[in-house]
Amino acid sequence: MPHQVHIYTDGAAKGNPGPGGYGVVMELVGSPYKKEFYEGFRLTTNNRMELLAVIVGLEKLKTAGTTVLVISDSKYVVDSVSKGWVFGWEKKGYKDKKNPDLWKRFLIIYRQHKVDFKWIKGHNNHPQNERCDQLAVMASTQPQLSVDAFYEKEVAKNN
Repeated sequence: MPHQVHIYTDGAAKGNPGPGGYGVVMELVGSPYKKEFYEGFRLTTNNRMELLAVIVGLEKLKTAGTTVLVISDSKYVVDSVSKGWVFGWEKKGYKDKKNPDLWKRFLIIYRQHKVDFKWIKGHNNHPQNERCDQLAVMASTQPQLSVDAFYEKEVAKNN
């Protein structure tokens, strides 16, 4: 079945951890319809932003069962899902895995749609990926950044 929606995603963090953001470009296949989303956080990691971009894109879908192609330059996200690692992590309660809050949130929305993943090389002049990168970087430099509460709590707990 052909994909109804393409979701392009990217995440960024200055410092890692540091201020970060995500960018999402969603396109309805076969039409000029396009939406963009972004948000910045005061303390987070690049991997969290890469994963959150995918989550936000999927959560924006209005119809359950949508066939989606997620295009990302994040091996962390694409391989974790495409190679089935996240399902093993789930079975083991995410023991010793980073970002369990986001992986749990991801699996809830992932299971509501028919999602395929495609990895693309970052910073390779892919128009939508470049746009997502611009959105993520811009979001990370906003004056009022959101709080990544789970991550900040984990940092405080480990210090």
